[in-house]
Amino acid sequence: MIHPTALIDPTATLASSVEVGPYAIIGKHVTIGAGTTIGAHAVIGDWTELGEDNKIFPQSSVGAPPQDLKYHGEECWTRLGNGNMVREFATIHRGTASGHGETIVGSNNLFMAYSHVAHDCVVGSNIVMANVATLAGHVTIEDNVIIGGLVAVHQFSRIGAHAMVGGGTMVAMDILPYTIATSDRREARLRGLNLIGLKRRGFSEESITNLKSAYKTLFMAKLKLPDAIARIRKNITNCPEVDYLLAFINSTQRGFCKG
Repeated sequence: MIHPTALIDPTATLASSVEVGPYAIIGKHVTIGAGTTIGAHAVIGDWTELGEDNKIFPQSSVGAPPQDLKYHGEECWTRLGNGNMVREFATIHRGTASGHGETIVGSNNLFMAYSHVAHDCVVGSNIVMANVATLAGHVTIEDNVIIGGLVAVHQFSRIGAHAMVGGGTMVAMDILPYTIATSDRREARLRGLNLIGLKRRGFSEESITNLKSAYKTLFMAKLKLPDAIARIRKNITNCPEVDYLLAFINSTQRGFCKG
């Protein structure tokens, strides 16, 4: 299942069921799990771990050195879970010694053509990054996020779970969980809750109602943020989704996009 033109470093470890296409290159200290396919001309860089059943399409690159001038070849890693699909010309770079030392990607993600995950990013599971969506370094993307085409995310920003970012959006601050954000070549703004996504993923009507109430209190009650949070905590109890929303707000370092 390994094409004779593929170049594989002797330190790489491949499960017996791995398929490697023509002219693919696999670097040093690479581990590739069962059922994974590496397409023609794809490059798997040094210090990369791929789990099972990943599909790395032709001309894509996983584990290349970061685009960071402070990086000088230190041992840093790229780690992908299971069932990811990395389409043509998509790129995922390894971490840096001044960052986490690794770029981490979960499972069952789709990285469409020309999308980019930069150094030291932490990407969860069940994420879709559409064509030419770009993450700068140190970005965190939580589970079940959809990122539209031509989106650019500023370094150290976070996008919360179950959020959706519309195509062409410029993300300079955190995007709250469960929300939709868009922009027209300007700073991203929240447009409301990702109601269709929440319903598709089986959130209860009670949870969605509580999230609606919390959103309105945050952005429509004309309260200062501490007062809005206090009102939400008083009025909404025993709702894990709202608790998580408030915890996300309290942990922000860059601030978050407003509604």
